[in-house]
Amino acid sequence: MLRTDDPDVAAAALAEGHLAALPTETVYGLGARADLPRAVAQVYAAKGRPADHPLIVHLFDPYALLAWGVDLPEWAGALAEVFWPGPMTLVVRRSDRAGDFVTGGQDTVALRVPAHPGMRAVMRALGERVGDDAVGIAAPSANRFGRVSPTTADHMLAELGDVLGADDVLLDGGPSAVGVESTIVDCTGDRPVILRPGRVATRGVEAVTGLTCGERSAVRAPGTLASHYAPRARVRLVDAVDLEAAVGG
Repeated sequence: MLRTDDPDVAAAALAEGHLAALPTETVYGLGARADLPRAVAQVYAAKGRPADHPLIVHLFDPYALLAWGVDLPEWAGALAEVFWPGPMTLVVRRSDRAGDFVTGGQDTVALRVPAHPGMRAVMRALGERVGDDAVGIAAPSANRFGRVSPTTADHMLAELGDVLGADDVLLDGGPSAVGVESTIVDCTGDRPVILRPGRVATRGVEAVTGLTCGERSAVRAPGTLASHYAPRARVRLVDAVDLEAAVGG
């Protein structure tokens, strides 16, 4: 795997169907062209991710929402206008662009427009290479399934460096500024439903849409399994007095 700080190198690898570990403002993602089933299959294999677990498709331009989604409520467009680029993922009814291999077989697709300049440079360059401004990058967090998401290039290497190939690329974009996954909002019903909490709080969604968030959804969303993002660590309960003595007062 090649480590680089050149977005064009990462875009070239993606265009050819290889993988690229990419920085976003939330966490590092393991990306593949979202229109190439074989490339996306490599993401699932590298992470050990169940095939029915959907992926987030990252887009360069908010208007690409109209290419990937159908039957969009007006308030979904309002969320995109306010929070994109940024740490919010919108789940919408999918268009023919979104294959089962990125949606987990559902009739919905999860979409996000990230803000990290390195990631955006990759997406712009990829669009130019393949001649498609709405091309997507399917990119879950760059860690083994169920483990803590990486926020630096070194963290990513420690997680997946041993399973990526010689033609794959790691784009080093520095530490992720947010450090937690994007807020996921289900936009397929009469009102928004928060499927995964993140940087954008419920009150922000309600303020933009003018709607009270619902509580239930049948949509399966990325990063919502009970065991997701489980750190490998032991937990010990320590009395406060003992802890103070251990750290020297």
